[in-house]
Amino acid sequence: MPDEDILFDIDAPVDIPRPKRAQGQWGLGYMEPLTPQEQNKRNQDGLDVYDRIVHQYSRDGWDSIDPADLSGRFRWYGLYTQRPEEDQRFMMRVRVTGGQLNSEQLLACAGIAEKYGKGVIDVTDRQNFQFHHIRIEDVPHIWATLSAVQLSTMEACGDTPRTMLGCPTAGVDADEYIDATPYLRAVTARLTGTKEFSNLPRKYKVSITGCTHRCAADEVNDIGAVAHRVDGRVGFDVTVGGGLSTTPFFARSLGAFVPPDELEEVCVAITQVFRDYGFRRARNRARLKFLIMEWGIEKFREVLEKKYLKRRLVDGPPAPVTEASHRDHVGVHRQKDGSLYVGFALVAGRSNAAQMRGVAELARKYGRGRVRTTTQQKMVILDIPESKVELLIRDLAAIGLDARPSSFRRSTMACTGIEFCKLAVTETKGYVPTIVEHLERRLPDFEDYVRININGCPNSCARFQLADIGFMGSVAAIDGVPTEIFQVHLGGHLGTENRFGRLAKGARVRADRMPDFIEAMLRVYLARRSAGQGFQEFINELDDASLQRFARESMPEGALVEAGSSDAPVIHAVRAEGDMALPGGGYKEAADRKRPER
Repeated sequence: MPDEDILFDIDAPVDIPRPKRAQGQWGLGYMEPLTPQEQNKRNQDGLDVYDRIVHQYSRDGWDSIDPADLSGRFRWYGLYTQRPEEDQRFMMRVRVTGGQLNSEQLLACAGIAEKYGKGVIDVTDRQNFQFHHIRIEDVPHIWATLSAVQLSTMEACGDTPRTMLGCPTAGVDADEYIDATPYLRAVTARLTGTKEFSNLPRKYKVSITGCTHRCAADEVNDIGAVAHRVDGRVGFDVTVGGGLSTTPFFARSLGAFVPPDELEEVCVAITQVFRDYGFRRARNRARLKFLIMEWGIEKFREVLEKKYLKRRLVDGPPAPVTEASHRDHVGVHRQKDGSLYVGFALVAGRSNAAQMRGVAELARKYGRGRVRTTTQQKMVILDIPESKVELLIRDLAAIGLDARPSSFRRSTMACTGIEFCKLAVTETKGYVPTIVEHLERRLPDFEDYVRININGCPNSCARFQLADIGFMGSVAAIDGVPTEIFQVHLGGHLGTENRFGRLAKGARVRADRMPDFIEAMLRVYLARRSAGQGFQEFINELDDASLQRFARESMPEGALVEAGSSDAPVIHAVRAEGDMALPGGGYKEAADRKRPER
């Protein structure tokens, strides 16, 4: 790779694009807040709320909480008010960097859920743990328990660098280019817990992997650092600007080869560009992807190099595209040291204290106490001797965890949904057991891996645009009754020729008929596919008109909700792309309706 430093004029002026309408970019001198959220952050940094939570709010209770803290700054410590807000409870998110845990940490989290959270633990697709039903009075006790095992909720939410993703088998993967754990930890330590980066334009997501199968969804993160080998040297292809929600966008490569010892510096500089030039006028255009769309990747790299790095990056090719589009680590796999790891499926990421305590004990009994969470809401136990694998699989099954699950149990994901989340307008996780059990019973011999992702709003926390079958929830009034319905998106995937799922227009399905609809769709696929053809390939061959016909023809009688057939406007999400909703605002209509019986 040629060194082009001699062609790089560090003193040449940098032409920063100026939008026709000011977007609140600090680097262009626009420092005045343009939204209530920006004003709230100007008034006080989100990190400053810690002392008030510990010394005031936990002592004086819910009614003592400043509304500006409740609706904004609490998120800097992983706290969201949960539905229904009258219960005065919180959803709490715990950072689990790269999904790496030990049994002591898992036992601590199980204890917190049992004592303070009615036993509920969710594993998210950002490798976090999430508690529910948390009282403000108990938050300091929870933080002390987490701190004792080196865990934290700091900046698990908010306009900050959130939990950073990594390969769950980093350091043990037999085929990895490099163990990216030290670099993931270094970037995490540098970007989090500092006021240098605690007021970004919007949430900020980072993925750093050293594996060959790119298992941490780098394509849809603000920064995706992917290891690969060029001319015998291992380095990172760094991509920027990925994201989902209402404007899905695949990250763009900087076109550089970044040596491992330079990755932290490059990630810091990218974050500085976003902080200084990210858009702050409107929440729904404040993610890094909108800056990349506006500037283009060449201009972004020029500004990064000249204004922040003060040097030119070495040009390099993109990392190889992986054929692995699923990346869930379920099953039994060989480690580089000859032992094995065992991955197992939770049902849409939902677990409980007793089950997590069981996982911790099994990790100690059969391995070395090392546990991992994945970006597919699954879990992995490392370091299992071959002689003990079947014993572990048996004992996991005894606590409701399957290391050899059906395609449907393995492949289904769901966001938090209306049960707890104030952005959601439909249930999600509550539907999954019924869907999985129905499909297992009705299609027992189905072997293809078809990913089914269910989201309760357009914000795509469960990545419905990347699923073979993706559902996005909304509500329509049918015969005067508010009814949960789902739009259908088909054919999304990462990996080779990655693409976002296409909306099957006119194929909205009633929530209570989703199991029948999925079954019918898969039966049509099985009847029409070519020999050896998988679902992904089958869907990709359909043009848009054929895709819509396929979805509508698969719709069982009474399941279809025709566009325009409802007698009230469809409710999607109140704030797509914006997670800074004010307390009690905007969500009441969806929250107060009667829920369908299941």
